[in-house]
Amino acid sequence: MPNPRLWIVLPVALSFALQLATAHAQNDGSAAIRGPIVVLITIDGFPARALNDPRLPMPTLRTLEANGAHADAMQPINPTVTWPNHTTLITGLDAAQHHVVANGLILFPGNGAAPQVKQWVPEDQLVHARTLYDAAAEKDMTTGQVDWAAIYKAKNIRWQFAERPIADGPISTDLIKQRLVTKDQLVHFADDSSPAWRDEIWTDAAIDILTRHTPNLLLFHLLQTDTLQHEYGPMSSAAYAAYAYADSCLARLVNAARSAGLLDRITFVIASDHGFASYRHFVRLDVGLAQQGQSANIWIHPEDGSALLYIRNRSERAARTPKLKSYFETMPGVAAVYTNQEARQFGIPSLEATDQAPDLYLTAKTDYAFIEGTDGPLVQQIDPPRGTHGYLNTDPDMQALFIASGAHIRHGVNLGSISNLRVAPTIAAILGVSLPAAKQPPLIEALQ
Repeated sequence: MPNPRLWIVLPVALSFALQLATAHAQNDGSAAIRGPIVVLITIDGFPARALNDPRLPMPTLRTLEANGAHADAMQPINPTVTWPNHTTLITGLDAAQHHVVANGLILFPGNGAAPQVKQWVPEDQLVHARTLYDAAAEKDMTTGQVDWAAIYKAKNIRWQFAERPIADGPISTDLIKQRLVTKDQLVHFADDSSPAWRDEIWTDAAIDILTRHTPNLLLFHLLQTDTLQHEYGPMSSAAYAAYAYADSCLARLVNAARSAGLLDRITFVIASDHGFASYRHFVRLDVGLAQQGQSANIWIHPEDGSALLYIRNRSERAARTPKLKSYFETMPGVAAVYTNQEARQFGIPSLEATDQAPDLYLTAKTDYAFIEGTDGPLVQQIDPPRGTHGYLNTDPDMQALFIASGAHIRHGVNLGSISNLRVAPTIAAILGVSLPAAKQPPLIEALQ
């Protein structure tokens, strides 16, 4: 039975503004007119511990939590960065299986040029796993995405408004007609704009997709929370302002769903991809390599709380791996260094499975973060402190948000601590689709 308890009360002025904003978004006939609807919303970098702070300015999120199910903490996968964990949330698999270990595909040129992390590669070259939108498409369900990660040119997404939106795409056209954005703004979407403005337009797009096209599955990613926490630190005044703004975006989407008469079919799943920690020291791993004369045929991809090290010449792996491991274990700011074999216990893929797998996996100590480059000292203290992630997923600060509320969710369920590997199976259960490779069970205790 649908859960009728998902009612978010907003101030009258805001409700009136929302009615005006959605008045132009009449259904165009492409909607899924029956069956469940799941909206998976990620608030990038939202730390689970923030929910315990009574100062958290998020009334919409609090209401969703009270009227649904929540986890005290949700453990992300390693590496605790955005693209790997967004991929896990829609596959139920870790990086060892889906092979996404960075915020893009790591390309290794054959001419000896430096590797690069390329974001805008087709999804089927990057994600080596069955996704929720693949499973939904097999059941003739419709799908949509707004600013989702690792999803470029995904074949089974019907309605798309990407991180870099296509200015003449169907959702862009909808927004332009509603005078929510201009074509020129979309052409220059990432140029000289603010994180808050981009979140606003992404929310406009999510509302348009949900109310005008009404897919069975909508993926929606809010990013400003990550941007501001990197610059000013987690749980800072800037972070709380970002949390509050994210809440206003949630409120707009929930109220749009209500105005469109969708609440008896819809389930909102609100999650984060990882938590956040503060740090006061940079560590330039490339400087250490240069000091030891070890730079040749080595490439390091730092991800702040961790780093992926690649030995470019495979014939050198056996000899160089133990030497590099021993050296980095003595470096200031390095908590541990794992061989590929050792890192597999943390969900890092094997060298045999993919070229994305590192030869060494380095983790940073508390208060330290790895950065790239040789311009500067090996270790540098910074003030004021900044924020980041990437640390091992057992770190309490890396624990993420999980709340589910709506038509298919029980009221007042505390799930305790869960793994984000269970999110995709739970959504699959609601939609009635299959993810056979996912081994973790759905959160049955939260479902109606």
